[in-house]
Amino acid sequence: MVLLMNSLVSPAIGLVFWTTIIFLLFFFILKKFAWKPILNAVKARDEMIKGSLASAEKARKEMAKLQSDNEAILKKAREEREGILKEARDVRDKLIAEAKGRASEEADKLVEKARAGIEREKAIALADIREQVANLSVDIASKLLGERLKQTGEQQKLIDNYLKDVDFNKN
Repeated sequence: MVLLMNSLVSPAIGLVFWTTIIFLLFFFILKKFAWKPILNAVKARDEMIKGSLASAEKARKEMAKLQSDNEAILKKAREEREGILKEARDVRDKLIAEAKGRASEEADKLVEKARAGIEREKAIALADIREQVANLSVDIASKLLGERLKQTGEQQKLIDNYLKDVDFNKN
């Protein structure tokens, strides 16, 4: 055991020589056949990682852009909806106002027509009443005069008075 420990701590020159030769030969073989594929694989992996990071960053930016675009589209859609609703309310209010105006005009026309009809009927009724009053007055007066003239015999006196008042020389 002491011997083994001693040989590991201070190796023989032949062991160092052959170890170096084998290491160099192993290094040369690795460099010739394995080093380029290993470096290419590492480089490809590095490129893939960089590409993936770039793609992820690009996707993140695209998502942020899409999100902001979606928000802008939603905002625009809300504004358009509000505009359409406001326009619909304005049209509704305008139609209601027009309908009220037309109804008011029609009502005014009907009232005016009714007033004119009432005035016309009133004038006709008043004329009819006046005519009836005049006829009644004439009838009453003629009956009263007829009775009075019959009773008192003044009919002859009245005729004489009228004849005296009439001036025959006028014509």
